[in-house]
Amino acid sequence: MSIFDLITTVAPPVIATASAIAAITPTPQQGSTLWYAYRLIDFLALNVNNAKDPGEPPCRR
Repeated sequence: MSIFDLITTVAPPVIATASAIAAITPTPQQGSTLWYAYRLIDFLALNVNNAKDPGEPPCRR
């Protein structure tokens, strides 16, 4: 098995699982122990920068 086969076999389930966990769990407070684990889950889910909904949308006038 080549490295390419390994990556293409393992990466999609890891990304899908991390995305599901990130979508259903609330964001913990910054600096807590869970926050560091949540950042890792967000990274594995490919939620970088503003990819995840931050919560309340800004008010339009």
